Amino acid sequence: MESDWHVVSITLLDELVRNHLGEPTHYFCGGNMFVYYSVEQAKEIEEYVEAKTVKRKPRFKGSDFFLVRDVDGTKPRESWVVWNEDGRYPDLVVEFVSPSTRGKDVEANAKFYAQVFRVPEYFWFDRRTGELRGYRLSGRDYAPIKPDARGWLWSKVLEAYLGVWQGEYRGRVWSWLRLWDRDGNLVLTQAERRAQAEAHAAQLQAELERLRAQMRGQDAE
Repeated sequence: MESDWHVVSITLLDELVRNHLGEPTHYFCGGNMFVYYSVEQAKEIEEYVEAKTVKRKPRFKGSDFFLVRDVDGTKPRESWVVWNEDGRYPDLVVEFVSPSTRGKDVEANAKFYAQVFRVPEYFWFDRRTGELRGYRLSGRDYAPIKPDARGWLWSKVLEAYLGVWQGEYRGRVWSWLRLWDRDGNLVLTQAERRAQAEAHAAQLQAELERLRAQMRGQDAE
């Protein structure tokens, strides 16, 4: 079973990507969603779910988070079916590491995403160790993305930095994977945007009251 942090981390990243990229008319975000990449794989899963005789464990593949560019993201999808999407595979994948998935996320998935899906960028984040790693496709394998002086990793796909941020999100105070834009500004959640707007409005109101008080003082003279 997934941890609370795992589930909420996917929700947070999905929100941030949408806030950064805008309306999903030119990209699709998927979280905890099956990716069907061959008819044989789809049949394996169908037989497994329907409890038919299965020769081997089906090849489930469902990334924690993935993004596909240059597609209509407003179209409802229950899964990502490659042959129904003009052969399009994810352009970016992010996995949130847990103790039970660390070996797969760090080693097996990196090889799979590079050689089977040919995903241009792959990132994984382990909250327990604080490790964030990113890879960019080079030939048939991945080359590590070097962090900058802040420890952030640049994503060409998102045109944003990925980094570790500690603070509160939805009542939980943990280490989270966050985005920063090209200029180093933190990509805000909807709640943070509202709080920022309210603080700005309060500041303007206070300034207005100050000017009114100043004018009343001048009239009294």
